[in-house]
Amino acid sequence: MNGNTEDITIISNGVKIEGKVTSMGSLRVDGSLMGDLSADGNVTVGEQGDINGEIAANMVTIGGKVTGTVKAKEKLVLESKCTLKGDIITKVLVIEAGAKFDGKSSMGDSKPVTTIKPPSETKNENRPG
Repeated sequence: MNGNTEDITIISNGVKIEGKVTSMGSLRVDGSLMGDLSADGNVTVGEQGDINGEIAANMVTIGGKVTGTVKAKEKLVLESKCTLKGDIITKVLVIEAGAKFDGKSSMGDSKPVTTIKPPSETKNENRPG
């Protein structure tokens, strides 16, 4: 199905989903999701929303409960009644008074971490002579 970032999908209060959810647009979750959520647009977790899994989107606003890593390309807002247990990766982080956050945060441009491995010093080759 073709969509764009202008489209908004709503997972209403009382709806329970198990599995991975992917959207080319934006999502609002007022129900329950057990699984990862990925959106090209924005994700809003309402006060009644409950997500147990990773969230990846352009902008994320959390008013409910999230357990899992949150990756917001641009901005993450933790509203006053939210509870977040998990790590955060974002450029801009807004935490309102009363929000509960338990995890690690990483801010700034998300550049991949590279490790430099020393050259192998094993030069013994088992070749028949």
